[in-house]
Amino acid sequence: MDPMIYTAMGGAKQTLDDQAVINHNLANVSTSGFRAQLSAVRSVPIQGPGAFDTRTAVVGSTPMFDATSGPINATGRPLDVAMGDNQWLAVQGPDGNESYTRRGDLNVDGNGVLMSAGRPVLGNGGPIVIPLGAEITIGDDGTITMKGEGARSTELAEIDRLKVVNGTANQLERGLDGLFRPVEGGVLARDENAKIATGALEGSNVSAVEAMVAMISNQRKYDMQMKVISTADENSQRANSLLSVQG
Repeated sequence: MDPMIYTAMGGAKQTLDDQAVINHNLANVSTSGFRAQLSAVRSVPIQGPGAFDTRTAVVGSTPMFDATSGPINATGRPLDVAMGDNQWLAVQGPDGNESYTRRGDLNVDGNGVLMSAGRPVLGNGGPIVIPLGAEITIGDDGTITMKGEGARSTELAEIDRLKVVNGTANQLERGLDGLFRPVEGGVLARDENAKIATGALEGSNVSAVEAMVAMISNQRKYDMQMKVISTADENSQRANSLLSVQG
């Protein structure tokens, strides 16, 4: 009975881990540029005294993601940008290193730094700084131009250029902070031919309907595994009672 309980226990734990991933995806169904997480599992044999060959732990991880693009919605906001397939916006991660995101709802903080979800957006020489009070425009190649306060509409100056890179799902992995980084480390080169759409945002690629169906399916799998554990326990009790009969 023990192998049956152990197998069901491992399956139940993995089902709970999958449920956490589904919940996270569902919570970000309206987050701009969000890429749905995909869970993966691998078996790890248990080592140590008394371990049996049949005892294998299941370890889950979520480095993979759904690379499908989300819907593009026009907003008319000058600081909203949407990128093409496999294109990513370079930002500065919490560790100070270059990371990548699809989130294009940009804003300027109190220090004039161009930000994406609280992360500085990178340009040619690091974080992009916007002069306070300037009216800026972002071109389809990522070039940022400004019209100073009180200046004429023809008096434009180039500030910087957004760093947009090209990366496939095989080249990038998701970090715990929601940012993406190259699997092999380092940074990706700028895509000189990248084109972006201004005044538009990419929506999340999570389908609320599919996430709800997956949640119901996971609940049923968990109930089934709990029933297996309960049945194994009942069988074990019956076997013990038979062995305890004195003839």
